[in-house]
Parts: sequence; structure tokens; C-alpha cells
Amino acid sequence: MLRTYAFLRSVLDTIPDHVAVIDTRGDIHFVNQNWVEFGRENACRVVPDWKGVNYLDACDKAAAMGDTFGMKAASGIRSVMASEADDFYFEYPCHSQDEKRWFMMRVTPFYMKGEPYYVVCHQNITERKIAEEKVLSLAFLDGLTHIPNRRYFDTFLDGEWKRCRRLNMPLSLVLIDLDHFKLLNDSYGHQQGDESLKLVGRLLKKYSRRPADACARYGGEEFAMVYGNTTLSQAGLLMEFLLEDIRSLQIPNAASPAAPVLTASIGLSSTIPGDVNRPQHLVKAADDLLYQAKENGRNQLASGRLGQVGLPRGGTS
Repeated sequence: MLRTYAFLRSVLDTIPDHVAVIDTRGDIHFVNQNWVEFGRENACRVVPDWKGVNYLDACDKAAAMGDTFGMKAASGIRSVMASEADDFYFEYPCHSQDEKRWFMMRVTPFYMKGEPYYVVCHQNITERKIAEEKVLSLAFLDGLTHIPNRRYFDTFLDGEWKRCRRLNMPLSLVLIDLDHFKLLNDSYGHQQGDESLKLVGRLLKKYSRRPADACARYGGEEFAMVYGNTTLSQAGLLMEFLLEDIRSLQIPNAASPAAPVLTASIGLSSTIPGDVNRPQHLVKAADDLLYQAKENGRNQLASGRLGQVGLPRGGTS
């Protein structure tokens, strides 16, 4: 019994890792049950049978779409096949819409009847990475508002840009400026100004709950938000609610020409990342729209889609 295929199959199916066996061409000869289930849950395949699917082709296609992880996986597998390395492994993020996830991919060779084969194993290392994130978050946290800082924002935006480009999903970016904040500081003191920034920071946390969302203190009285897989209209609706929630804090700012309470101006730009534009173009577009909102009287949202040369395109609100 111990040598039967069914017995060995049952053993491999109980392993929590996602396991596949490929040949020198990259064709899959075997996958365990967890590989199948992960693929089904994440829409990786539309057919139930993985046998004959070329894993290297899938990595190459992902790399052609700008996926650096696909490029690294394909290169690593080929290095093992060429006997340039005994094995290969690397860690990569694979976040879903609802949770953060990380995996470690490992490739090791073996021989069966003189023919080389390769085990491709994906191990879930999310628990360890979350623990590491908690330690690293101290370097990415704004000391006053206790939300992420500009450094974290730049890193997160770059990663979300690559993810949305790979999956052909929309990405929206928001820049928020608190209106006439200097007048608030002058009228009520810097301590009240700091307390106001903390209140706004806590509010922004409520608007960034998904793994694909992020809020950050951008600098001074400016904040930024990133929304992965979020259209312009979806993000715009959220920002209209945010404007109202900031007003509802009822933070006094009697000297402000915009309103007797603290208000905000927001610039929102959205795009589907591609080959022409870069993250900095999206930031520039949102900044231009923020300037437009302030020029139009503040206490409002200006939004638009990113054009092909990195400029806002479309309507404003």
C-alpha cells in the first residue's frame, strides 16, 4: 500500500503548500490538491485539469505584462534547468482583494528513470511577513498622526501600480490638503493644529481598510490615499463622503474664507497602469487637480482620468 500512487497522492494532498511537477519544457505533469484549490479560488485557471499546462509560458506571459515576479520566477526556473543553480527560491506578495498574502516559491530538481523533472512549491509565509511588517512599520509611521508616512506611500504606490498593471485593473490616487490650515494654527495654536491632524488621520484610516488601499501623511497638512482596483467614479464617491466627514468633525477655523470649520480640498486622478505612464504621472495629475480644487474655492473635489502624457483627462467634480 505504501508504494501505491493513491497513497502517495493522498500524502501530497495533505501538504499545505501548493506543489507542481514540471518537465524540462515547463509542462506540468502533476499538481496537488492545494494547488488546484488555490487556482480555483483565485481564477488562475478556467479548466480543472492542470496537466499539460506550460508553467514557464505562464511566467513569461506575466513578465511580458510587466510582472517582475513572473520574470524572476521564469529566470530562476531556467537557471535550475540549466544546472546553473542547485535550487531556486524567492519570496513574493500575492494579495487578494480582502487579505494580504505572501508566498515563497522554491524549485528543486529530481530524476525519474533518467529524465529530469522539477518540483515547484509555493509555501504560504503570510504569518511571518506580517510579523516582519509590524517591525518595519515603525520606520514607515508618521509620529504625530500614527498613519503611514511619505516613505511608505511611495513604496506602496509603486507596488500597487505594478499589481494593477499586471492584472489590468484601475488605480486611483488622492491628494488631500486641509484648507487654510495656517489660519487654524495662528488662531488656536499649534497644539490644536496637531490635534486636528490626528483627528483627520484617524478618519482616513476608516477610508483605507482593504489590502489594496493606503492612506498616508504626505507632508505638513497634506495627506494622500491610494485605491487599487478602484475606478474614478468609485473613488470619487468615497471622497465626497470624506469631505463631508471632515466638515462633520466640526474643528473650528473661524478665520477661514472657505467655512468656519476645518475643510479640505481634494485632487483625484485615476488610470489603468500601462506602458506609457508611471506612478509619478498619476501623482502629478492628482496634484494638478488639487490645485484646481483650491483655485475653484476649496472645500471640494476635483477629479479626472490620467491622459496618455501624464495629464488629467476627462471631467471634474
